[in-house]
Amino acid sequence: MSRQDHARLEGFLEMMSAERGAAMNTLASYERDLTDLMAFLSSRQASLTEATTADLSAYLAHLSAQGFAASSQARRLSALRQFYKFLYSEGVRTDDPTGILDAPRKGRSLPKTMSVASVTALLAKAAEEASLEGPGQLGRIRMHLLLELLYATGMRVSELVSLPAKVLRHEGRFLMIRGKGNKDRVVLLSRTAIEAMERYDEARKALAPKGKSDEESPWLFPSAGKEGHLPRQVFARDLKDIAIRAGLTPSAVSPHVLRHAFASHLLQNGADLRAVQELLGHSDISTTQIYTHVLEERLQELVQTHHPLAKQGKNLD
Repeated sequence: MSRQDHARLEGFLEMMSAERGAAMNTLASYERDLTDLMAFLSSRQASLTEATTADLSAYLAHLSAQGFAASSQARRLSALRQFYKFLYSEGVRTDDPTGILDAPRKGRSLPKTMSVASVTALLAKAAEEASLEGPGQLGRIRMHLLLELLYATGMRVSELVSLPAKVLRHEGRFLMIRGKGNKDRVVLLSRTAIEAMERYDEARKALAPKGKSDEESPWLFPSAGKEGHLPRQVFARDLKDIAIRAGLTPSAVSPHVLRHAFASHLLQNGADLRAVQELLGHSDISTTQIYTHVLEERLQELVQTHHPLAKQGKNLD
């Protein structure tokens, strides 16, 4: 490190501490990132202070080749932007070499989902426990309904736990729910979800503690908490508990994973992407398209089974 580069780095860190109030961890991160950059530039006979856009672009390519995740590369680029913006504001440079550098795109992670067999096992365990009489039966019947509704409709967990009690009075297999942006959408109830709702309605009337009838609450799943309805964190916790009892890995089960399973299983069975978009309440179809990964294996199997060249290849083996 040249004396000049060392002085510029020290000045930058002092500014970030005094003027921006950066935390010690943040300062240490900036120093580490910029020191790493200096080591790279040194191998190119370039200096930190006088680095060009090409030098910095090569550094980002170097990080990518080293296996750095896009998020880590973006963090490094952020440190570079802050540093060269500082040099520009101090009059040390007349340009900002990071100005036209693009942050690496983060790959969109595929949603976690569950197999049909796993969902079936979960619902079967919930139904089995709901049929057990004795203390806590109302809670077990409620859990069964929660799971049936979630898998039948693909609702967001916030939409599910805040359903109004008036849905018990609905007729038919369609249900109107209010989602993000106060937008209403129609979802379809399965036969088992309707039956679970009817059973829950009967249980609310028969099993609620005396003097504390759930029928008086405006919520389908009332709670004593400040929100008045079942907190989604409580439902998520109880879901993991029943997943364990169903023989499933609890870390692989959550309300959001069940929403993903709803969408994935529909697409697997030939549902139209636009229809799934409407059912999920996505404003942009590109959000729904992430689920099309579930079709890849099915399509590959179809090609291998039915395409004449694939069959010919098998005969040649």
